[in-house]
Amino acid sequence: MGKKELDTRFARFGTVSFASVTQVNDFIDYLEDGRLMGTRCSQCGLHFFPPRAHCCKCLTSSMDWFEVKGEGRLVTYSTLQYAPAGFQEDLPYTIGLLDYGGYKVFGRLSQSVKKDHLHVGMRMKAAVRRTTRGQLTYAFEAL
Repeated sequence: MGKKELDTRFARFGTVSFASVTQVNDFIDYLEDGRLMGTRCSQCGLHFFPPRAHCCKCLTSSMDWFEVKGEGRLVTYSTLQYAPAGFQEDLPYTIGLLDYGGYKVFGRLSQSVKKDHLHVGMRMKAAVRRTTRGQLTYAFEAL
């Protein structure tokens, strides 16, 4: 039996990758195809973003992928002046939470979003992007 090759796709995501291997590395392939994906439990229908390999409700690993698309509504946001290790050079940046109805998505707001136009309830969408260093990511844009 040959040695199993290490799946390091997750190392291509984000500003800093604290985990090089996850059980949901297909997430990266979807990003490379321009699609932002989460997972949904095929047993109970619970949606997860970021994607998970196991359902915390059913304790099953029977998960399907779903695409985060369409518009969400901004639930909350905050502009960060301090950041965790690896994100300091990006400061300040704004993070937010979008409600898509059956699930919520957490992430950064695009730098193109005007801070003085931000308000809870505004229509936004998540879009796949690349960082200035070429890493895959996603950001929220105003509609």
